[in-house]
Amino acid sequence: MTSKVKITTTHENGRTLASSGSPWEGKIGYSRAVRVRDQIHVTGTVGIEADGTYAPTLAGQTRRAFDIIVAALEALGGKPADVVRTRIYVTDVSKWQEVGEVHGELFGDIRPALTMVQVSALIDKEAVVEIEVEALVQDEARPA
Repeated sequence: MTSKVKITTTHENGRTLASSGSPWEGKIGYSRAVRVRDQIHVTGTVGIEADGTYAPTLAGQTRRAFDIIVAALEALGGKPADVVRTRIYVTDVSKWQEVGEVHGELFGDIRPALTMVQVSALIDKEAVVEIEVEALVQDEARPA
């Protein structure tokens, strides 16, 4: 899965940092994702489109968030199969099935640990889901 999301990487203090160009990254002081050795941590990611808009549905925003997350993983040498934990924050947990279906499309066979909780609001009032993941990059030559 190769995404059309543009990710740039830099190396600092033994870490590889990934940026998606979000204006919040510089304002708040964080990276979209950070790789240290075989671990990749992807920060909370909302499903914002490149033009700054949001899909009108929870499923649409979830898909876009995962597009950004997968692009960050790939930029740091990872892939969805390396994901060991997902955390999903939604503003209306009664719609959990919409998120769950999209999560299952990507992780149905991978089956990472998952937490999904309802929150009162996210960083942008139009955002209805925020997702973060942790990955452990497996050495292809070594059995897990």
